[in-house]
Amino acid sequence: MGYDNKARIKSSIKAIIFVGVIYGIMKILMLPQINIINPFYQTIIMKIFIEITLALGLNLITGITGQFSLGHAGFMSIGAYTAAFIMLRTTVNVGMIFAATLAGGIVAGLVGLLIGIPTLRLKGDYLAIATLGLGEIIRILLQTTSKDFLGGAAGLSSIPIFANFEGVFFVAVICFFSISNLMKSSYGRALISVREDEIASEAMGVNVTNMKLLAFIMGTFFAGVAGAMYAGYVGFVQPKDFGFMKSIEILMIVVLGGLGNIRGTVIAAIVLNIIGVILQDFSEIRMILYALLLIIIMVIKSGETPWIQKLRAAMNIKSFKFNGKNKAGT
Repeated sequence: MGYDNKARIKSSIKAIIFVGVIYGIMKILMLPQINIINPFYQTIIMKIFIEITLALGLNLITGITGQFSLGHAGFMSIGAYTAAFIMLRTTVNVGMIFAATLAGGIVAGLVGLLIGIPTLRLKGDYLAIATLGLGEIIRILLQTTSKDFLGGAAGLSSIPIFANFEGVFFVAVICFFSISNLMKSSYGRALISVREDEIASEAMGVNVTNMKLLAFIMGTFFAGVAGAMYAGYVGFVQPKDFGFMKSIEILMIVVLGGLGNIRGTVIAAIVLNIIGVILQDFSEIRMILYALLLIIIMVIKSGETPWIQKLRAAMNIKSFKFNGKNKAGT
């Protein structure tokens, strides 16, 4: 036990040093005298960290616990609108920024609790359809609210820009280490057991419903926090920004990084955002390329044979079996 504690402390110290080094390097590169990371690149980096937080939350739900959710953008919108509503009616200071961001996460988590109680008893495709519908319900409700309250279809504008590099960076770091430490605990092992076999988990004394609900609340909380950061990053929010395609974009990050792979999620968020910047002049074909990328990833990752052999087999027409021809005995 003492050895485990020492190893964990040593690992934590290394992680803190690594985060500090990354933060220091990026801050140096942002200095006006150096200006390697100019304001344009800073906005891209901030967007990456926001999407890292979103994807990590969804990975906890989908990748680690095995609950296929397609409504993550809806919880992001709850956090964004909550923070925007607060910041438009208060003075901008460090305390209010923290309160608005935390409120965005808490409200999204509470909605996740209310939605999760009836829906998390569903499995597989049924849960995916239910969460997809709930995400669209949230978007439509925001769209049909009065203009004086949440702006209706036009959304909320003139939101004070309160999100900065430090804010989105440390939110992503907190999210990463929170989920990493959860996975090292007994709760994390219980979540993985639920993903692998719910019946066996119940037989071992795991409360499957409570574990699913814990993961869902935690994932939606981080989605709300990321939404609050998004509102403070762009300065306006509209219901159309949180539609079905936004949920798919987040899901693609999780799938590309590997279901249940926390570090892979971070790398995938960086890679997909860089691809998005490169393809920003070809927005019409961006989603097509994303879809092709997902197909290639699934082909490569499925099975145990080398990926080159799998691609070669997939392109070899002789490998296809025609039932009619086989029955004929030719």
